[in-house]
Amino acid sequence: MSLLKKKDTKKTEQEKVEERREEVLAQGRKFKYPLQWTKHRVVVNTILIAFIMIALVVTGIWLGLYKFNMTDDFLFRITEIVPLPIAKVDGEDTRFSDYLMFYRSSMTSIERQSGSEFDEGSVEDLRAEYKRAALTEAEKYTYATKLAKEQGIEVTDEEVATEFDRHLKIGGVDRSVDGFTKIIKDNFDLDKSEYERMLYLSLLKSKVEIKIDETANQTANQVERILAESGNDYTKVAEELGDKVSYQETGGLVDSKNIDGGRASEAMKLEPGESSGKFVSINGDGYYFVKLISKTDNEVNFVSIKVPFTEFDKRFESLKENNQISEFITIPTPEYNPEQSQ
Repeated sequence: MSLLKKKDTKKTEQEKVEERREEVLAQGRKFKYPLQWTKHRVVVNTILIAFIMIALVVTGIWLGLYKFNMTDDFLFRITEIVPLPIAKVDGEDTRFSDYLMFYRSSMTSIERQSGSEFDEGSVEDLRAEYKRAALTEAEKYTYATKLAKEQGIEVTDEEVATEFDRHLKIGGVDRSVDGFTKIIKDNFDLDKSEYERMLYLSLLKSKVEIKIDETANQTANQVERILAESGNDYTKVAEELGDKVSYQETGGLVDSKNIDGGRASEAMKLEPGESSGKFVSINGDGYYFVKLISKTDNEVNFVSIKVPFTEFDKRFESLKENNQISEFITIPTPEYNPEQSQ
């Protein structure tokens, strides 16, 4: 026993410090590893909870859009950020945001009148009717986009800006951008960028129809020839071309700012007996020819010939007949038809 004590006394101070240090570390290890395991478990649980929350949100969005056909503002904004498809047209995805944009712009004014003019059943039928119309419209623009890519057709930002400026002056009123933006928000529930998206699609589709519709182009050439040979006799055009064209008379003076595809405003530029020549309707659905009969400072009397575009619609109908359009939502068939109430 005395020998052991003597041996201990020979330990250096450095050795004693090292021994004490090892004792402290040994005691600390008892708490270190359980604490590390606890931290690891917290991290894993946090990640699992985050994944569950994300899954719930994604599931909720999917159900709202694809199962319940919801059209509220939150889901609309989601589809503007995330390019979710609502249909596929000849291999091209139709954007859910385009469908909601068309539907919401059509239904805004109707829903605001529903409390007084429509009962709830009629409103529900109208919603189904306008959902169907909005989806078909979005699909047509998708097909126009596909054809535009194939034909090398583009619409520039400058063209959209020019069209937007023209819309500021529709009806002869020189509106400010802020004032017009408020109008489209109040009446269509659209902001400026969404309205510009609609203008872009409209311009693109119009360019495509002009490019692919050889029949309309040939008919327009025939109209020009007959007018040149007959001294701008529009009735002669109607007689010779029949149902290839549409002949219309105002039957008297109408407002020069009349919303009629651009015919009244074009007629206002002419002198009596003068013909406009071919121009594309503002609606983009055909060519117009206008002949001025008479005018005042604010009114015009004219006759017109319309050469409709038909090739695009024929091709689109062919896609439907050949099952080349797939839709990812189901829209109920409405019992109410707006045309039946007129």
